[in-house]
Amino acid sequence: MPFLLILASFFLNYKFNSSNEIIILKQYFSLKNNLFLFLILFSGIFIFYFINNEYLSVKLYHKYKIQELEIRNNLKLGVPALNEFHIEEEVSIFFEKQTSNKFYNVEALIHNDGQFIVAENANIEIEKKNYNIIFNNGERIIFNKNEKSKTIFDKFIYSLENNNIEILMMDKEHFNTLQLLDKKEREFYYQGHNRIYQYFLTLVIIIISFKVFFLFVSKKNIFKYYIILFMSILVIQVINSYLIFLLNNNNLFNIYYYYIINIFILTIFSYFVLNFNENN
Repeated sequence: MPFLLILASFFLNYKFNSSNEIIILKQYFSLKNNLFLFLILFSGIFIFYFINNEYLSVKLYHKYKIQELEIRNNLKLGVPALNEFHIEEEVSIFFEKQTSNKFYNVEALIHNDGQFIVAENANIEIEKKNYNIIFNNGERIIFNKNEKSKTIFDKFIYSLENNNIEILMMDKEHFNTLQLLDKKEREFYYQGHNRIYQYFLTLVIIIISFKVFFLFVSKKNIFKYYIILFMSILVIQVINSYLIFLLNNNNLFNIYYYYIINIFILTIFSYFVLNFNENN
């Protein structure tokens, strides 16, 4: 978000600077004369960022990871071809049509147990380290040394163990800030503090973006200021990443040092940007 905000302010500033309209805007549309409007924009941007960060992105990321694991595990299971599906030389499924992981008008042969199954439909789900084949509304014939029988069922589940199945591992992106701060693992806990700092950084960048928007300098020098600002924010983020690394790997470095160093750097950066005078 900080990079998106600063790039947006660059784009708008350059657009108005190119036609010298920024001079007119500075006279009639300054921050002092339109403080209420800027507060609305300020609040709207930050609220959107907060809701997206704490709720939307967490929810969508979790949904995406589940779908990704399903695809990975289904590829390990195998791919049906020509209305046939052979799984690890243990189960053979013959079907009329398929939709996703659901098969219709199914005939299945379980090789090891000598079982033959006819069902209206069947679907495959993953539970822990098992593939579960769920047959619905059908008949099951068992013909082996130990048993010979015929059974009518509403639902029959056959499980195949597979140690290559990937399970969902909850990483930092699965949790909002409060949940991260409640974790005992250092990596999760410090990521929660990083989120707090990123909110503070975003607030500062929003304010700086208004300053950048009204910046009026010659076309010859404008890109130099853009590059300096962008690289400064990049350096700030790199330093923050290194401080997070120290928190996770150096017992002498604690959360107080993290905030003191970051806030000091951000204060110096903000001071120079906000007090920059294009007339000098």
